[in-house]
Amino acid sequence: MPQPPDRSVHWQPGFPVDARLTLQSLRRGFHDPTHRVEPDGTVWRTARTASGPVTYRIRQQRLDDVHIDVWGPGATELADSVRRELGADDRPELFRPRHPVLRSAVHRLRGLRIPCTGRLFEALVPAVLEQRVVGLDAAASFTRLTLLYGDPPPGPAPDGMRLPLPPETWRTIPSWEWRRAGVDLHRSATIIEASRHAARLDHAAGDPAYAYALMAKLPGVGVWTAAQVGHRALGDADALPLGDYHLGTMTGLALLGRPLADDEIEPFYEPFRPHRYRVVRLLELTPGAAPRHGPRAPHAGPLG
Repeated sequence: MPQPPDRSVHWQPGFPVDARLTLQSLRRGFHDPTHRVEPDGTVWRTARTASGPVTYRIRQQRLDDVHIDVWGPGATELADSVRRELGADDRPELFRPRHPVLRSAVHRLRGLRIPCTGRLFEALVPAVLEQRVVGLDAAASFTRLTLLYGDPPPGPAPDGMRLPLPPETWRTIPSWEWRRAGVDLHRSATIIEASRHAARLDHAAGDPAYAYALMAKLPGVGVWTAAQVGHRALGDADALPLGDYHLGTMTGLALLGRPLADDEIEPFYEPFRPHRYRVVRLLELTPGAAPRHGPRAPHAGPLG
């Protein structure tokens, strides 16, 4: 007999929401143990809220009709925040691009919103793992460590899913397991140090300026890494990932017909405020755009 959810939410927003597309940026590779997409588009996710672990399932047939079922001790907390996670506070309608590539992307990707999980540490760990390595390698590292140390999630989660690792677990991973997972000493040390401040980070989710200030104080966390957290956990549609190896090429070829030099990227994006990351995301999802997975640029510095 199917296990009934501890909480359910039926959301009929007055604007288009594509849950699968919106949450796609949270998925760490095709084998992410914390994120599963079924053939029919159903999204399963796991998380650790302040109230406890959860499994949640998101289903929809139309862009204005979303069903969320939640299992676990944190069910009430997740149910209360899931609309924001799906971009309820985002304002894509205020973005009115003139460039035909962006106008076409906005039309084609109706329902794409910037997610806001409110779980900073959960977003910070994979962002650190992605520093200066190929995206597939970072995803493999995340998957290996999560499967090795992650707890089974509550409820009827699909086989093989795991909960994100809690801060204390990241601190106890032996050095040889980091190496086997392909994580160098610099990145593992950054995650371990960040785990000591996980509670403060998550508490700062309601104040993005303070959250960015906290991240800036963490050794090994720079502008690029903070931006990854910003557009995943803070709902920041302006979180420009400066230092991304492919940003100048992708943007320039798509919108100018030539790659942007490193010193051209930030000035080029200035007129797009406060939607700079939205532009990046639209280009990432545009067929034919330049490759976007690869080593981070050396000029991003040693702190990512």
